[in-house]
Amino acid sequence: MKLFSFEKIIMLLEQYWQKFLLEGVGYTLSMAAITVAFGAIFASLIALLKMSKIAPFRWVSNVYIEIIRGTPMLLQLYIFYFALPMLIPVLNKQKYVCVCIALICNSAAYLSEVIRSGIQAVDGGQTEAALSLGFNSRKTMWYIVLPQAIKNILPALANEFIMIIKDTSLASTFFIGDVMTQCLLVKGATYLPIEPMIIVAVIYFVLTFTLSKIVGAFERRMSRGYKR
Repeated sequence: MKLFSFEKIIMLLEQYWQKFLLEGVGYTLSMAAITVAFGAIFASLIALLKMSKIAPFRWVSNVYIEIIRGTPMLLQLYIFYFALPMLIPVLNKQKYVCVCIALICNSAAYLSEVIRSGIQAVDGGQTEAALSLGFNSRKTMWYIVLPQAIKNILPALANEFIMIIKDTSLASTFFIGDVMTQCLLVKGATYLPIEPMIIVAVIYFVLTFTLSKIVGAFERRMSRGYKR
């Protein structure tokens, strides 16, 4: 008995290409983009709190980071999926929004460390020079430190986008509409266990491989910019 059939794979692509490629990839990429965009904003706030001179702010950020990084993402998805509608009734039946919020909170905990290290990698002498020229702390951070830190942070953000694309497969637990969800739906409709998973594996590989090459080219271009 064959493990899988290429003929069946072609048949599935002919019948369900719209579900796999249009709906599935669209949901997956949109979730990844929303997660990284809003996660970066939230992570910036957490990073600033962690670098704050006010001890309670540092404690809160440390506790948040440790809790998120110390618990499985799937567990966090379950908690946000069921708890958010109870706390915010308007989110009732908004599965996509609840899952996106969970992914954002998870991603922010990891990105905050990336952003913090990017900010701290900027030469401290430049901060001292800006302060001596009359800049206050806020303007120094906004006009001097952050523009340079972004160069260190952007490659990591791009890599986080690639990681989130794979992590969105966990959202299929709630049938959000991503690529893995489409795989489960096609498996249920056709009773083919292997062929849909092979198609999904190829889709994930093409997405991540293509984006990793783009990120690599972007990093090389930025490194050449540094040398100039």
